[in-house]
Amino acid sequence: MHYFSYIGDKLYCEGVSVRALARRYGTPLYVYSQATLLHHFQKLQAALSLVEHLICFSVKSNSNLSVLRALASLGSGFDIVSGGELQRVMAAGGEPARCAFAGVGKTESEIEFALKRGIYCFNVESEAELARINRIAARLKKTAPVAVRVNPDVEAGTHAKITTGTYENKFGIAFEKVEGVYARANKLKHVRLRGLQMHIGSQITTVAPFEEAVRKAVPLLERLKGQYGLEFFSLGGGMGIVYRPALASGSPRWWESPEGRELLTPQRYAARLVPLLKPLGLRILIEPGRFIVGNAGILVTRVEYVKRTGKKNFVIVNAAMNDLMRPAFYDAYHEIVPVVRGNNSLIGSDVVGPICESGDFFCKDRRLPRVKEGDCLALMSAGAYGFVMASNYNSRPLAAEVLVNGNRSAVVRERQPVNAIWAGEKFAPWLK
Repeated sequence: MHYFSYIGDKLYCEGVSVRALARRYGTPLYVYSQATLLHHFQKLQAALSLVEHLICFSVKSNSNLSVLRALASLGSGFDIVSGGELQRVMAAGGEPARCAFAGVGKTESEIEFALKRGIYCFNVESEAELARINRIAARLKKTAPVAVRVNPDVEAGTHAKITTGTYENKFGIAFEKVEGVYARANKLKHVRLRGLQMHIGSQITTVAPFEEAVRKAVPLLERLKGQYGLEFFSLGGGMGIVYRPALASGSPRWWESPEGRELLTPQRYAARLVPLLKPLGLRILIEPGRFIVGNAGILVTRVEYVKRTGKKNFVIVNAAMNDLMRPAFYDAYHEIVPVVRGNNSLIGSDVVGPICESGDFFCKDRRLPRVKEGDCLALMSAGAYGFVMASNYNSRPLAAEVLVNGNRSAVVRERQPVNAIWAGEKFAPWLK
């Protein structure tokens, strides 16, 4: 669910008019609903209440400091993939001891920094990484907590660019090799085998792939726990959200797809997995990002031109692929709705940005209400993998971000000044 709705003909985020936010702060503008963010976190907490657990929010999905602080205030842990993300978590008030450090390419400086700060665990992706962690921990006279990331070779049925749990992907260690890796890791003097981790992909909208992976992992976990005293099992993230319908179809049942197929909810997730997990007697970690924050954010953009050709109706807006990469990169769908409803007639439209790339689009040939210059549109479900993937391509400044809490709103990231784009650059001495 989310707390974006129409009151009359105006789109609201909780108790605040989106049009008022656009007028006050300009566009492109990311707007986040704190109530939506917290609701999804609390739903997951309740669903997993029958097992000891820790929700580690995936910082890569949305790393805004206010988003992280709101979750830290609820006791969230964090899934991090860089030293920079760990520093962000700490700056937001999160605890390193509740952070799991993932990623295939951890540098020596990142490992050292994380060890010194006392992170909960490294999710190890290779034996070469294990050796590096052991070597650094020895130099620091510390013991590094680790979990090996097992690749269960389970097909999650998601987009090719966000699947991670098969042997075609770069992530993790092959299932049949994991026990040998643990046996060798157990001989390392500065490594502590704390758990086992897996992650099979992103935007998974049914529970079946998770259940298949867990059923496959349970016998392995039982053996590893008996041999090495493991404390936790991390299922990773990947819980998907509904990207359509959002608002345009009236009052959709958010837990169903347009075809009526029931999608993943915390309750369904827990109902199928908790009975498998509880007998293990292990702490359960999950690493959701999109599920918590995806539907908590929108991208607001202004119509600059409407251009009609012989075959197309182009709605040219001031947001672009550098602001929201997902449609260009993944062919991802985002519901697009008017910030103020007015014209009920629909026309097939391409909503495109100003960047000089044919791939700079948000939708193609979609039937949308007729709009005119100066109107604002909202791209729904943009809270995850939105701003975090933004760039300065075409020397475009990064958008502003606003957080809404009830009737209050605050800028939580100022719009980037244009001259800040090249602030770190300098002329070569022979060009002066």
